[in-house]
Amino acid sequence: MSEQLRIILIIIVSVSIFGLVVFVVVKNYIKSKIQYYLEEKNRKSKEDL
Repeated sequence: MSEQLRIILIIIVSVSIFGLVVFVVVKNYIKSKIQYYLEEKNRKSKEDL
């Protein structure tokens, strides 16, 4: 395998891993924010009753 092809494959794999990690972190952050706002909404609607 040529050195140039090996470097290209390493770059592709590392960018893919980095993208996957960023995706998981952002997904969990958005999920926690949605959960927080839903709990706030439910808390306010219970106080109104």
